[in-house]
Amino acid sequence: MKELTNISVIKELLAKYGFSFSKGLGQNFLINPSVCPKIAEYGLAKEGFGIIEIGTGFGTLSRELAKNAEKVVAVEIDQRLIPVLDETMSDFENFKVINADIMETDLAKLIDDEFKGLKTAVCANLPYYITSPVIMMLLESELPLEAITVMVQKEAADRLCAEMGTRACGAVTAAVRFYGEAQMLFKVSRGSFMPAPNVDSAVIQICPNNHYKKMVNDKTMFFKIIKGAFSQRRKTLANSLSSALSLNKELLYDIFERLGHSKNVRCEQLTMEQWTELSNALSEIE
Repeated sequence: MKELTNISVIKELLAKYGFSFSKGLGQNFLINPSVCPKIAEYGLAKEGFGIIEIGTGFGTLSRELAKNAEKVVAVEIDQRLIPVLDETMSDFENFKVINADIMETDLAKLIDDEFKGLKTAVCANLPYYITSPVIMMLLESELPLEAITVMVQKEAADRLCAEMGTRACGAVTAAVRFYGEAQMLFKVSRGSFMPAPNVDSAVIQICPNNHYKKMVNDKTMFFKIIKGAFSQRRKTLANSLSSALSLNKELLYDIFERLGHSKNVRCEQLTMEQWTELSNALSEIE
């Protein structure tokens, strides 16, 4: 198979299958030959692993994953790509594509059916418009995943991998930290894609664990205060939580004092440990 990062090869496939890029599906195919091998390596594509790929393009990343992993199952929503993949992935017996919406796919069943005896990881070049929903679905489903390695918009990567207690963090940062640890692996310039997007990208990895989940007494309360606080992040934490939870500010001040916080503390100043402490304190009075 010719190199799928070669623009002339891509144009041949576009013409052969009458394919056009869909802005609605966020289709930007990788043409930088150095990127997919790195994603596959970081993404645990190796012996003993089954890889779930989300979105395939013409199969550029799919081929790198299938070269190294025991098995690859890709979930691709665009039916127009299925015949293209029949050609580009024809030499890999360990590759399977499912024409479906990842948000409506029973991934627990997929893992059970396809990856028996294998460790499982997710590896994907995610369309920008579904980055957060897909990542949160994967984490909230509490699937048996060793890692989630995905390429996302650089701005989203900065937020997802930010340290809690810094101005760069947000509600999604806390949500990801609740389920695991996130780190930025490497950046990818906009010129690495066809068509080129208007922004740069980055590859991040999230490794699920139960560290903070075990520290929280009431998961519902934790996410309620995170959502309430960061939806009004320009206000002090007391003001935003008083509004979001319909709580008396004096009560919040008492709890803040007990936990060692200033009355004027803001949401971006709290570490993950402090959020768990606050969540547990508030769950006792609800």
